[in-house]
Amino acid sequence: MKVLRETQFAGLTPAVRGKVRDVYDLGEKLLIVATDRLSAFDVILPTPIPDKGRVLTQLSLYWFHLLKDVVPNHVVSATDFPPPFDKFKDELAGRSMVVQKTLPLPIECVVRGYVSGSGWKDYRTTGKICGIPLPAGLRESDRLPEPIFTPATKAATGHDENISFEHAASLVGEELAEKVRGVSLEIYRRACAHAEPRGVILADTKFEFGILYHRARDRAAADDLMWIDEALTPDSSRFWSAAHYSPGGPQASFDKQFVRDYLERMQWPKTPPGPELPPEIVEATRAKYREAYRILAGRELD
Repeated sequence: MKVLRETQFAGLTPAVRGKVRDVYDLGEKLLIVATDRLSAFDVILPTPIPDKGRVLTQLSLYWFHLLKDVVPNHVVSATDFPPPFDKFKDELAGRSMVVQKTLPLPIECVVRGYVSGSGWKDYRTTGKICGIPLPAGLRESDRLPEPIFTPATKAATGHDENISFEHAASLVGEELAEKVRGVSLEIYRRACAHAEPRGVILADTKFEFGILYHRARDRAAADDLMWIDEALTPDSSRFWSAAHYSPGGPQASFDKQFVRDYLERMQWPKTPPGPELPPEIVEATRAKYREAYRILAGRELD
């Protein structure tokens, strides 16, 4: 089973090797390659997951196309790669995108429709999530009365930190903050409407937005907003099985929460180096990612 741990193109060095993606600078565009690396608790694990990068790329492309009328996205092409990358088409196929270069906003745009993850921890402590008061007596994984926008900082190291909308507005400006909140909530609602008839609950998700790079050098206006990075993938979202949904605890998922749960059970201290994953965990995780794609996109992974 072929996996891509990291790109190795002779004479070419990525501008960035992220937790999952290798990014090459093409001037006013970028080439983003989704590898099969897996990070958990902000640590890159030594064991890659076959097909993971292909799922992330192809599912992102699916959502970007489906929801393109909500907000423009950064995709230029997922099949045509400029020289010298055209020589590596076999390695890039299915897991790569040429995209517009943008100046990313310095916030993660998180939307929650259910109480889970760090939101559940906040709620248990304060009765709120990111300063938003919620009804008393909610259980873990309960559905919220309405989806909520709960931004977070982008941490260079360590964990992102949940922040209030007011804090987000102080970082990006009131106009842009209002715009990304409205767009994020609309994307989430549309995605839920697509997923729920297919038996999938979208519990929460995070988005990234940017301003086109050449425009951002002069100004940053809400009209220039662009959806970037990835779109509603198992890495950026909690996908739950509607058939097995039972509030009051964690849920059966189609995402990397499965790996997080395994790591919690083995009592790893969540610091580098990450532990090797056993073959059964690797195969089960691969199957979950592929299943998420099959259900949501309505076809098998290419």
